[in-house]
Amino acid sequence: MFKAILLNKTDTGTSAHIESLDEAALPEGDVTVEVDYSTLNYKDGLAITGAGPVVRQFPMVPGVDFAGRVRKSASPRFKAGDAVVLNGWGVGELHWGGLAELARVRSEWLMPLPAGMNAAQAMAIGTAGYTAMLCVQTLERHGVRPGDGEIIVTGANGGVGSIAIMILAQRGYQVVASTGRPAERERLLSLGAHEVIDRATLSGPGKPLAKERWAGAVDSVGSHTLANVCASARRGGVVTACGLAQGMDFPATVAPFILRGVTLAGVDSVYEPMDTRLSAWDALAEPALLARLAGNTREIGLTEAIDVARGLLAGQIAGRVRVDVRR
Repeated sequence: MFKAILLNKTDTGTSAHIESLDEAALPEGDVTVEVDYSTLNYKDGLAITGAGPVVRQFPMVPGVDFAGRVRKSASPRFKAGDAVVLNGWGVGELHWGGLAELARVRSEWLMPLPAGMNAAQAMAIGTAGYTAMLCVQTLERHGVRPGDGEIIVTGANGGVGSIAIMILAQRGYQVVASTGRPAERERLLSLGAHEVIDRATLSGPGKPLAKERWAGAVDSVGSHTLANVCASARRGGVVTACGLAQGMDFPATVAPFILRGVTLAGVDSVYEPMDTRLSAWDALAEPALLARLAGNTREIGLTEAIDVARGLLAGQIAGRVRVDVRR
């Protein structure tokens, strides 16, 4: 038997309870993992509360990522005792996820835990940190360099935003953090931002083109915020889009793209090929970055996760939430 958060569809929405389940209930897969840690991401909050159509089939164990050790493997790629990490691939949406003491998954979804990183550190990073690294690598691949100008990070208090600030600052970029929580200003500056602005300057309807400012952007908000970031990007600027906290709509015009040559680059963290994943996770294993993650991470037990998920959606959580599934 193992403990898990189990989601079920009800007449009024989604129910979420901690249940004791038999290992035989696990879905198909060739590797069974003893999970040490998972996380709470925005998508997990939507799934647990039923606030968004994240879960595609019920019952479902949420949790879009986890780290732990292999219990059993029918795959030649892994053996019992191997330290592994997983994020994406529809886990927690289409396939039972990481907010449980056990997970059974397909071996092609799993990665070896990077050298120099333990399970707790991996889930201080989680899907959010991995997505942040994909965004930074996308900026670099498109030629954005530290000397080119300011990089705007929206949703700066969230998991993606906070780790993006740390990565960018460590690589020498000038980072501007956009947040709706002015009380978090000093924390964002301590992460590496050189300026903090109110999200209200970006979150309302804007002009097709605004004054040029951003050489690059990491946006996890979408909607008017993303449109305004694009409108105020510098000539040849690159905007990475990876989230929709404000909304899925994109009320913009083509003006920034055809008059300033701005690039809007989408970042999909769920189905990235394995070579891209390994590159991002290996980069996240940089010792100086790992050392800074502890101050950006709150750890809770599995029994607290349902309540904390509600606070996450309400914008009450800053940084990362790591879940110790054994308590």
